[in-house]
Amino acid sequence: MKHVHLGDERDLPRQAARTTPTRTGEAAGRTGIGDNRRVNTEISIAPEVTAQYPAYRATVVLAHGLRNGPSGPETVDYLADAVATAVKTLDGRKPGEHPQLAAWRRIYQSFGVKPSRFYCSAEALARRAQSGQVPSINELVDLYNAVSLRHLLPAGGEDAGALQGELVLRFATGDEPCDIPERPDGPTAPAIGEPVWADDAGVTCRRWNWRQGRRTALTDQTTDAFFLLDAADESSYEPLADATAELTDLLTRRPGATVTTRSFSNV
Repeated sequence: MKHVHLGDERDLPRQAARTTPTRTGEAAGRTGIGDNRRVNTEISIAPEVTAQYPAYRATVVLAHGLRNGPSGPETVDYLADAVATAVKTLDGRKPGEHPQLAAWRRIYQSFGVKPSRFYCSAEALARRAQSGQVPSINELVDLYNAVSLRHLLPAGGEDAGALQGELVLRFATGDEPCDIPERPDGPTAPAIGEPVWADDAGVTCRRWNWRQGRRTALTDQTTDAFFLLDAADESSYEPLADATAELTDLLTRRPGATVTTRSFSNV
């Protein structure tokens, strides 16, 4: 069985497809960057994940030629506005009661995780927003966190230059190298059957979209990155399109950036 790969811009929902990158890299495989480095941008989803979660959709925003660092006033304000938007949208409800986040709770429960103990990244961020504790990390992290909050979708970003081989969403075998502990002094190995994003060097994100690792984190040295946005089911398809368009636009405005969008394609 072959992996399900992420398609090109033509596969995006209509709202996201309105954003056209000024320049695009190769549709799949390895994309050349201006300084002659080769950055792997091949991303796929294992067929057993697709079979078990057929309603799942995702979009990937690939960006090259980025500059990262501490957030400037504009990005700090954008994040603060996103925090206020999330709080207003939730209107006093627990984040896990929102339909889009409740869908992720059901998925987490389906692979043996207590959703009251481990939250998808969007629910964890929304809970922080309600308590007024969403810190600024850096420009790129703040941008995708803001988009996540505005649309209540899990969003993550990783340094494409740190990837080794193809990045795959698959079920863990339990013996993968991993630097993501459950708690500061706890084990890092994922459980057998746990959905993880992993490349040839090990796990980059545990429990689908719970927590990312340090090896591929976005840092001040990041120049090439990919951003993944997740929709658990039909309740998130329209927000996924809107969030993809918004993040693509934000990144395209950055001087020197080349941005390409891809979508989950069940082929």
